[in-house]
Amino acid sequence: MSFFAARQPILDANRNLFGYELLFRTSLDNVFPDVDEEKATSKMIEGLQLDLGLDRIASGKLAFINFTQKTLLGGYPLLLPNEKIVVEVLETAEPTKELYVRLRTLHAKGYIVALDDFVHDITWEAFYPLVKIIKVDYMLSSREEIEQTIKAAAKYPHIELLAEKVETHEEFEEAKKLGFKYFQGYFFARPEVIKSVALTPSQTTLTTLLNEISKPDVNTNKVTQLFELDVTLSFKLLRYAQSPMFKRRKAIENIRQAVVALGQKELERFIMLLFAAQFGEGKPGELIRMSMHRAKFCEVLASATKKIPDESSAFLAGMLSLIDAMLDADLNEIISSLPLSENIKKALLEKEGWLAEFLQVCVDFEKANWKEMEQGCTKLGVDYHALLSEYEQTLRWSEDRLDDIS
Repeated sequence: MSFFAARQPILDANRNLFGYELLFRTSLDNVFPDVDEEKATSKMIEGLQLDLGLDRIASGKLAFINFTQKTLLGGYPLLLPNEKIVVEVLETAEPTKELYVRLRTLHAKGYIVALDDFVHDITWEAFYPLVKIIKVDYMLSSREEIEQTIKAAAKYPHIELLAEKVETHEEFEEAKKLGFKYFQGYFFARPEVIKSVALTPSQTTLTTLLNEISKPDVNTNKVTQLFELDVTLSFKLLRYAQSPMFKRRKAIENIRQAVVALGQKELERFIMLLFAAQFGEGKPGELIRMSMHRAKFCEVLASATKKIPDESSAFLAGMLSLIDAMLDADLNEIISSLPLSENIKKALLEKEGWLAEFLQVCVDFEKANWKEMEQGCTKLGVDYHALLSEYEQTLRWSEDRLDDIS
């Protein structure tokens, strides 16, 4: 049985990463194809313990995991470490005495319990002393339902509120004012206030570098000179060139040596990574990580499908897919101001071409749109069963590279 796990970020009020909700699917056919609920959950937990690894898939943060009433009564959360997970009680659960006893046991053993997609119901109030987090569907719940839940939770100071499906900055700010502490949704991946593009000196230098390094015949002298114009960029280049992953026998002593030693492809990748970090300054770290992950995942898809001759264009398209949110500017204005190929511009602005198809598969994976992802993989001719390991590897890659340039 193949398992896929997408993760959706949960941020605090300062837009710092708090945890991830893990969204599972067995194969891509049905949620539980020909397998009973308990066995499927058992297999998922086994996958977390052996194949996926909680630390890897959740990057060391708390992993929010959904449990049905049946799996809660079966004691399945106890198979996972209490310090690494949040036990989400699905909205389909019923407030029975048996469930209360089971949640009391989990609470006593140090597990964090959350109520998922919750609307206040007096029959659940007896459970509140055992609950740490209440998740509210901010999109589907009415304002009256939200206020009822807030009022009921206020009697229990230990309870923290989490707003799900927060998709705009206006909703984020509104939910903060209402007292929500955590936020799940892709509001942070959208521009806050559209403004004109005003690049910093480092951003301008990086844009010029990006243009130079993309040329068929790279002028090493010019690239070296551009790096030497910016002390910060020079320092990061030297540190990156001497990263243990390259296993260099001799130390790098100057900028030119670093440029030559890295070579065109690795230098191009490094500049793209710096580009994302510079343009994402002051933004949530998760936004930068997502752009890096999209870049690598699109590159992997390009390599696997052979649909385009240049994998680096897939990498760059993924990197730039969130640039409007990084700069709080109109995407068309940004893309028009950068030295990009027509294929990349078409993918980002018109959602057309193979690069756009790669990006869509990546976005569908992020949002656990399994059916759409399957359709996208079929169109690309990709074995979606192989995507899970690739997805994990690209997640690790993006986090490692973020460490390299931070």
